[in-house]
This record gives sequence, C-alpha cells and structure tokens, in this order.
Amino acid sequence: MARPTHSSSSRTAVFWTRNDLRIADNPALSAALLSGASVVALYVLDDHTAGKWRLGGASRWWLDGSLRRLAESLRSLNVQLVLRRGLAKEVVPAFMKEAGGAEIFWNRRYGAAERLADQDLKASLRSDGYTVRSFNGSLLTEPQTITTGAGGPYKTYSPFWRTVRPKINKSAPLPAPERGQHSLSNYPSDALDAWRLTPQSPNWAAEFPEHWEPGEAGAMKKLDAFLDGCIDGYVDGRDVPGRRATSRLSPHLQFGEISPRQIVWSASAQGDGAAVEKFLSELGWREFSYHLLYHFPDFPEKNWRTDFDAFPWREDEFGFAAWTKGQTGYPLVDAGMRELWATGWMHNRVRMIAASFLTKHLLMDWRRGEAWFWDTLLDADIANNSVSWQWVAGSGADAAPYFRIFNPSAQGERFDADGSYVRQWVPELAKLPSRYIHAPWTAPEAVLREANIRLGTTYPEPIVDHAHARARALDAFKSISHANRGNEP
Repeated sequence: MARPTHSSSSRTAVFWTRNDLRIADNPALSAALLSGASVVALYVLDDHTAGKWRLGGASRWWLDGSLRRLAESLRSLNVQLVLRRGLAKEVVPAFMKEAGGAEIFWNRRYGAAERLADQDLKASLRSDGYTVRSFNGSLLTEPQTITTGAGGPYKTYSPFWRTVRPKINKSAPLPAPERGQHSLSNYPSDALDAWRLTPQSPNWAAEFPEHWEPGEAGAMKKLDAFLDGCIDGYVDGRDVPGRRATSRLSPHLQFGEISPRQIVWSASAQGDGAAVEKFLSELGWREFSYHLLYHFPDFPEKNWRTDFDAFPWREDEFGFAAWTKGQTGYPLVDAGMRELWATGWMHNRVRMIAASFLTKHLLMDWRRGEAWFWDTLLDADIANNSVSWQWVAGSGADAAPYFRIFNPSAQGERFDADGSYVRQWVPELAKLPSRYIHAPWTAPEAVLREANIRLGTTYPEPIVDHAHARARALDAFKSISHANRGNEP
C-alpha cells in the first residue's frame, strides 16, 4: 500500500460525505475547511448497514456520476475524495487512524437505522478522543424542533407547513469554499469503476444520460432553467405530465447535490407570488415526510394506521408484472411506468395515479410498490417514498381517503387532454385520436384499424375493469373491523 502524502499541516480533519454530494452550502465541509486543518473527504459505500434500504439500481447509477463530479469539485479545493467500501462503523475509525485525523465532520441523516448508526459511531469516536461535529445539511428545519401546541409531532401536512413556513431561514446559503492552502493528499482509495454501480449487461440505464446530468453543476442548471422558464406556469402546469413545468430537482435533492436552502434562496428571489409559494410547498411536503420519518421510524415498513394491518391485500403476480412493465391496458398508468423505466423518473401526478392503480385497482400491498420505486427511481428517498405510498394507499398520515380511487382514464382526459404524454411513452397508441387515447377499448373497430391497433395483441386490453375494481376496493376497505377504524399513532 502506497504511503499517503500529508500536507505540512500538523492536523488532519476528515469530512465524511454521505447524502450531501456538493461543495456549496455544505456546512460540514465548510466547517472542516475553516478548522485550519488539512482536509480529506471520505465516502463509504456501506450496503450492509443500510440493509433492505441499500441504494437501488437506479440510485446506484446516479451515485456513480455524482461521486465523479464531487471528486472533481473537491480536487479544486485541494481536497481528496477517498472511496472505501465496508461497514462504516469499521471503515471510519480505521481511516481516522490511518489519516492521523483529530476531527471528523458530517451532515446529519434522519432515517432510523442511519441515526442509530451515527449515534453509536459518534459515541465510539469521542471515546477514542476524536472531535466529532455534525450539522444539518439536508433539511430546512430539524424534525425534532417542530412540535404541535401539545408538544407532539404533527400528523397532518397543512398545520405543519403553516408552522414551518415562517421559520424558514431566507438568509443566503453558504458559498462554495475557497481553495485550501494545504496540499492535496494521496490516500489509497477504491477505484469507482470497481464498485460496478452502473449496469453493464443489459444496460437498462442507457437512456438516462439523455435526461440527466448528475452532480452539483447539473443541479444548478436544472434550478436555473426552472426559475427562468417554468415557474410562472407552475401552479397549473405542474399537474400536466406532457408539459415541462416541474423542476425535476428531486434526484439532485436526494443526493444532496443541491440543498433546500439554496432552492428557497433562489426561488424567493423571484418574489412571493403564488407560483413560488406552491413550489416551496413541495419542499414543505419533503420536510413533512422527514418529520414523520423521524417521529415514526417504522413508516417505511409498517402501516401508520394500524387498522390497515387487517386489510385484505391480494397476491397478483400477473397484475404486478403488467404494472411494472406498463402493460395494464390503462394508457396513463402504462405511460408513467414506461417513463420510469426509461428515465428513472416519473411525473408526480402520474406517480399518484400509478400508485393508486396498484393499491386500489389491483389491491396489492403498498410495500410492493414502494420496493419497486425504491429500485427504479433515481430520486428514491426513504421518507418521501414511504410517506407518499402510504398517503395514496390510505394507510398513512394525512392520507387521501380510501374511497378516493383515481379513474385512470378520467385522469388522463383531464391532465393529458391532447394525449401528448401517452403518445410519447406508449407509441403503439400514437395514431389514436385524442378522444379515445385514454380508453382505447371504447374506440370503434374501424378507428382501431386505422391506428394499427389490435387490442390484446399490439396493446393489452385492461387487466381489470375500473368499475369492478372500484367496487372491490371499497368492499375491502369496509371489511376492516369498525372497532379498529381510524387507529393511528
């Protein structure tokens, strides 16, 4: 093993980066650089501690690109990014000893397993004489500091956001740090290619680069493009999947390539109009999701409303496979699932419709959908993913009423009136007139022939009838014991 090259500084500080892969507005990195020590950055790929919530396939593709960009940015500051793989509780102390580090800096995480691991590691490092400093680098507020008048956590979004919104600090985010005076270190590091984070055979992520640019620079481009060209039409346009009216910042937020403070600062510079407030309220939902995750750590795995523990979910492997492949026979659902597979992302309105279809039309457990999204979404986020799935299923906090069952055809007619979104992602229906494109089974045979469509052959017939599915879902909900109805933490 090559001997690491140390700077002339007598002290070394370690910046442990996790879900904060940026240099601007990064309080842990800034504090490390201001400490006067020679700084080295460490990233640990710890799949074991993450357990079932290890990064999914799509997220690993993004991580590969994000780490490459971060290494370049840190190098410009004379900071080396060292990559190590293994148990963080073993790798971090070993690296502190290897680097001769006296201090370690990191930004906090809020998942239950992550918090426990960080607490244990912090205690262990301090007992060994190291200085540990942690910061809030990913949320607008700390979840434990927001309480109701009764002193407990919020369980509904609107009062939560009314409380949080005035507390948001609109001060300028931290600028990118200046180049350090110490020399660039040369500690042994894993080769990123050796981690094999990107798919090879088959390369199911082949189209991802057409849609995404992982990294801090890509995040800022997305934000600037949104604020310059889309935000004025955001209030109405955000629900139209065929229109580029949303920020598409979610993967960048998930990996910490941009901070919510940076977004608030830039968006607020546009004024305090309805579009800005609506946009910031989406950040509010993210904050609410982490608030729930912090106070109810089982949210990703257990029904928040315990009455749903008795819900008669169905096993339907054919239906699940059709849903994942975008072959349900409902064009808007299929378009969304195909967009997800091709790009690693799905429009939020369509996410709700696709999730509702799985949990209510097919009566399949929300956790199966959550797991699929976790593996296929580039923005897979433990808080947002679980809270949103439970919201749609009806089992979560402030959830949509179970009797609210989206009609995919009606939703398509309302939000994709000209069929542009469906035509893009379900090209076999491209020639179908708009009046039939969200319910092709209603088209006359002559119209189908003219559009080169053979239902059941070139495009599937609906795998379930909407009216039947709705009645079945309502009956299932009624089957839950009335004695347990409404149970929630």
